[in-house]
Amino acid sequence: MKLIVGLGNPGKEYENTRHNIGFYFLDNYVSANNLGDYKLKDNGLFIKTKLFDTDVILLKPQSFINLSGEVVRKYIDFYKIDIDDILVISDDLDLNMGNFKLKPSGSSGGHNGLKNIELHLSSNQYKRLKIGISNNKNIDTKDYVLSRINSDDKKIFSDMVPLINDVIDNYFKLPFPDLMNKYNQKNR
Repeated sequence: MKLIVGLGNPGKEYENTRHNIGFYFLDNYVSANNLGDYKLKDNGLFIKTKLFDTDVILLKPQSFINLSGEVVRKYIDFYKIDIDDILVISDDLDLNMGNFKLKPSGSSGGHNGLKNIELHLSSNQYKRLKIGISNNKNIDTKDYVLSRINSDDKKIFSDMVPLINDVIDNYFKLPFPDLMNKYNQKNR
């Protein structure tokens, strides 16, 4: 079984913020594939389904992003998911808007949601799909990631949806190194 986790913060006040980009792309994948409605369990909204002959859980933790690891751990334990079968979709300040990067493991890069997942898994050996949100050095980082996405940025993310959906589809079909070779590109 595989687990795909989209990171974000619950609640209306956080909708359409940079930090919720994991929710955004997971929701678009669910919608594009008509996977139905999320159910609530163990502080997570989830869909259990089968994609490309693989059992999968699509998960949006409903704790705040900084506590995502607690929810992820509950799902891993309950469904007996191997850490190697986890893909986490998150925002990334170091990537320019419109860019994304697949990584097989690594540091949190200062992302508190990823730090908390690493803490609760006792490992940083889980796969990531990092979506670029750029960085505005003139704004405090916390304020920037929690700020609303403007219409120009919304268009960029909307244009990325088909490509990110394709990446997720191919996550089930290709070995991860091949997936990275196919989709990773230089930060432009």
